[in-house]
Amino acid sequence: MNNMLAPWVIAVVLITYFALLILISFLTSRNADSDSFFTGNKQSPWYLVAFGMIGASLSGVTFISVPGKVASEGMAYFQIVLGYVIGYIVIAQVLMPLYYRLNVTSIYQYLQTRFGTVSYKTGAGFFILSRTLGSATRLYLATEVLHLFLFKDLGVAYWVTALTTVALIWVYTFKGGIKTIVYTDTFQTVFLISAVIICTVIISNALGVNWSGLYAKIAATKTSGNYSMSRIFFFDDPNSPLYFYKQFFGGMFLAIAMTGLDQDLMQKNLTCRNIGEAQKNMYSFTTVLVITNFLFLLLGGALYVYANHFQIDLPVKTDHTFPTLALNNFGKIAGIFFLLGITASSYASADSALAALTTGFCIDFLHFERRTEAQKQRIKLFVHIGFSVLFLAIILATKTYVDANPKTDLIGLILTIAGYTYGPLLGLFTFGIVLKRKLNEWLVPIVCIIIPLVCYYVSQNMPLWTGGVIINKEIVGGYRFGNELLILNGLLTFLGLWFISKPGKTVEKAQNVQTV
Repeated sequence: MNNMLAPWVIAVVLITYFALLILISFLTSRNADSDSFFTGNKQSPWYLVAFGMIGASLSGVTFISVPGKVASEGMAYFQIVLGYVIGYIVIAQVLMPLYYRLNVTSIYQYLQTRFGTVSYKTGAGFFILSRTLGSATRLYLATEVLHLFLFKDLGVAYWVTALTTVALIWVYTFKGGIKTIVYTDTFQTVFLISAVIICTVIISNALGVNWSGLYAKIAATKTSGNYSMSRIFFFDDPNSPLYFYKQFFGGMFLAIAMTGLDQDLMQKNLTCRNIGEAQKNMYSFTTVLVITNFLFLLLGGALYVYANHFQIDLPVKTDHTFPTLALNNFGKIAGIFFLLGITASSYASADSALAALTTGFCIDFLHFERRTEAQKQRIKLFVHIGFSVLFLAIILATKTYVDANPKTDLIGLILTIAGYTYGPLLGLFTFGIVLKRKLNEWLVPIVCIIIPLVCYYVSQNMPLWTGGVIINKEIVGGYRFGNELLILNGLLTFLGLWFISKPGKTVEKAQNVQTV
């Protein structure tokens, strides 16, 4: 593949970019202690947190997969985004006041105050499982792009690219933690949004239209399903994964689970000075996120309009559509900003996840409150390295899986992982907030493990149970679960917890459970 950007140009851009990240890390981590790493000393400006959370929420998968999917699904993904809005309102009005009242460092400490230690460890364990799998899978895509368009041409092995990708994150997060990430994520979000806007403007100029004219061309272009690429709402087929109510309510509960019950993103909110500023952050973040996701979908349609107009053959993998055009056809400026955008989106998501996983494991499992500051710093370092190595292993495993299954939909894979692993968290938190019952704690892990397995069995067999038939070893027709799988998982977990509970007064009370 002949890249318009020479490998040395790509290398210089990336070296400069990471040098700036390391400089920001140095400036923000001076005199940093464990409290700085975990809570940012609760001094983060809310507007920086809000803007930086965009990059952490979207990830490289959104940056590449969402535009690519417009060819087959139109703008149906925006139905999920509309559901996010309701979910974020629930987070701002229900969960965030709860976390601030209890003054937690790890949000799973709520489960300890409400139920006890076993529930607490179960919730924290599911977060570590879900966030490790999800974040490493997201980071795989950035590694794939960097390898495909830079390191492969230099004769570098894939595992070296992956190692380099993870090592760079570790370098600029290992000392400052969340205090540094609030600033680096803001820096990275600027490049993420700039890349989308610049590439869209370049396409508009190449086609000789303004943005409204570009949208009209997108609307006139058909997807592989023979409907307009600008189509957002799907009300006609309840069996389709694109059906509005599946997407909308699935998006709502995905937002509650993957943001409100996720230590990664809530850790940023908890660095704000008070609940008022944290809520300002959440509502500002929601507004910008909706606009940014629509820009991604607009860009996705524009990519295919551009390719059709100039008769450009696109790669089979839709995840390669954006990088192929940006690096080969849009010119050097677009190529540079694409590199910065994919790097920013991937690293903004992965760096905060690495810090959150380190926080969660140290606070929730290693009894950090009993350690001296010197011991905390040493333990934090080893845990940080441990999760970095785990990220590397999952990236390499994902590479093997995707190579063997080239039609893998990465964003679908990540949402499926979330559906199985966040379901128990959704059930636990909802049960604790809604009902005033006591749990037989020793049965909580059993319920939280069995229910996702039940959901998997139901999901695999539902098409056959609802009229699907097997043709050429594939099931055709029938009802298929989409994002609503998370709702089913959470609901069944809730019911399972009810069966192992009994009436009793809640033990939750406002107290300082902060442990650093």
